[in-house]
Amino acid sequence: MDFNVKKLASDAGVFFTRAVQFTEEKLGQAEKTELDAHLENLIARADCTKNWTEKIFRQTEILLQPNPSARIEEFFYEKLDKKIPMRTTNGELLGQYMLDAAKDFGPGTPYGSTLITVGEYQKKLGGAERDFLQTSAINFLTPLRNFLEGDWRTISKEKRLLENRRLDLDVSKARLKKAKLAEAKAAAAPDFQETRPRNYVLSASASALWSEEVDKAEHELRVAQTEFDRQAEVTRLLLEGISSTHVNHLRCLHEFVEAQATYYAQCHKHMQELQKELRRIPNAFTGSPSTSAVLAGPSGLSSSSLPGASPPARPPVSSGHSGLEASTLKIEEVQPPATGTRKAKVLYDYDAADTSELSLLADELITVYTVPGMDPDWLIGERGNQKGKVPVTYLELLS
Repeated sequence: MDFNVKKLASDAGVFFTRAVQFTEEKLGQAEKTELDAHLENLIARADCTKNWTEKIFRQTEILLQPNPSARIEEFFYEKLDKKIPMRTTNGELLGQYMLDAAKDFGPGTPYGSTLITVGEYQKKLGGAERDFLQTSAINFLTPLRNFLEGDWRTISKEKRLLENRRLDLDVSKARLKKAKLAEAKAAAAPDFQETRPRNYVLSASASALWSEEVDKAEHELRVAQTEFDRQAEVTRLLLEGISSTHVNHLRCLHEFVEAQATYYAQCHKHMQELQKELRRIPNAFTGSPSTSAVLAGPSGLSSSSLPGASPPARPPVSSGHSGLEASTLKIEEVQPPATGTRKAKVLYDYDAADTSELSLLADELITVYTVPGMDPDWLIGERGNQKGKVPVTYLELLS
């Protein structure tokens, strides 16, 4: 017990002297031993690595799991060293809701059968998301966490120890400086006018005491310098390992990008397959012109522009206008009116049946207008120097 009390008192004394030295350095009242430039650069590089790794880690966590409550739950499971329970993804949950709704609406109805198809693909998208989350957590998040909770803690501990050794070294330097000043003052020539010989004895005794104090301070300085140099070397070796950390994180970053690319490729593939499936399902709202007119709102968006809808049939040329168009309408001679031209977005690919028509590509923008004598189901479309008839049902007229 006595030993522990003495050790506690000694540690408290060391802590106090370090605090005094640190405070005086901040106030400019004490000299500070500077680290060599190489070590300072290594420390700055390590601090930068830690700060950015922490930010990237936190933001990646948010990207993979936007729900804060779920992140906190996963954190506690990890700290308790328990397996994180399997959590249903939003895509899987949406797909299951659609499948359940189809049972109530009737699987044989157009809406019910479509819900089944879309629901199954939503579950596939959710499964792809689950694989991406697991792969990214293992290959990217875990290495970053291991660095922050493992290597960086060791580096931080050695950096703090190096700072303490530096403070001890500067305290020893300050003590030696004070002892030498006191020794020089005590060794100064005594006052020979003094009549009492006892003063000469006291002066010699004080000089000897300060000489011993100087020897003791020099010994402490040598020990402090040795410990500081040893700790600086240990810290330098650890900090130089940051380069290996960068190489490891670079490899993990490539794996993260590969996981993202695989995930988005799977999503794209599933959506293409879903669109093909939807085109095979007959739409109850595309057969009647009156229904299409009702569904087309003020913006001119018809049912044919809805995602997954199949391209409408090629509009026929009415017999009442075919002769007129054949005899009077020559595409190359048609001129756009001064007013009345509009921009239109192409909804589906369209292959021209003859030279009088203009082939279209989905999502492109063209200029359209009408001319007297044309069938109302057709417009004249222009794309640069190209001109030809285009079907209205393949377009979304823009204001």
